[in-house]
Amino acid sequence: HQSQLSDRSEVEFSLDHFQVGELGEIASIQADTDLKQRLAALGLRPACTFQILRRASFGGPVHVRVGTTEVIMRLNEAKRILARPS
Repeated sequence: HQSQLSDRSEVEFSLDHFQVGELGEIASIQADTDLKQRLAALGLRPACTFQILRRASFGGPVHVRVGTTEVIMRLNEAKRILARPS
């Protein structure tokens, strides 16, 4: 009997839950228009794939690669981006 959570790709997590080296696909961005536009200009849009490069300890920034772009964002911004593991 197969658990409904066995397919992890259907589950969405905020970006701050991903570990270094993990890959994922952005599902949605829960932010105001200004932040959405800023993130989109950096390549962070729904359906884009990303990889976590580094995470600072104690609530520091998250370093993400999207395509050929590397972005370092504050933890509170990472928490607004929902993504699926890939």
